[in-house]
Amino acid sequence: MKGQRIGYIRVSSYDQNPERQLENEKLDRVFTDNASGKDVHRPQLEEMMQFVRDGDTVVVHSMDRLARNLDDLRTLVKKLTTRGVKIQFIKEGLTFTGEDSPMSNLLLSVMGAFAEFERALIKERQREGIELAKKRGVYKGRKKSLSADKVEQLKQRVAQGETKTQLAKEFGISRETLYQYLKQS
Repeated sequence: MKGQRIGYIRVSSYDQNPERQLENEKLDRVFTDNASGKDVHRPQLEEMMQFVRDGDTVVVHSMDRLARNLDDLRTLVKKLTTRGVKIQFIKEGLTFTGEDSPMSNLLLSVMGAFAEFERALIKERQREGIELAKKRGVYKGRKKSLSADKVEQLKQRVAQGETKTQLAKEFGISRETLYQYLKQS
């Protein structure tokens, strides 16, 4: 029995177009995560890992879309291939089957290391750009989640004894953000 072709897509923000990653691939099913590459919690990746079976092929646009770093990449590829699942990376033009030669393992490590290095360079350039923008006075940072009125409501309701977890949900913010607002005088 021929296995299914399963696509995995990860976009790091909601305004990115996930369709472009595997647009010309014939796939039986696609799993898509909207998560940063550094995010450990990727529910669709976890679901895909449970879904795939022996004989299936997982198709991913590129190595950096699948894994957070080189160790993560090697672990995921090994988990898949030991279960009889092939993994195909479109951008790199590589397929891993578990019956790989030492050269295939070297390529996985080298290409994965390049992807990790590229991500680090992008983050460094972003940090440098933000610093320069701050010096010029044009970087304002992220827009506040809550208006001053909402922050006051939040503080009053916390003072009245309402649970912070419930308030964070109601106001559409994380608990960490809630605590940051509570620290403000």
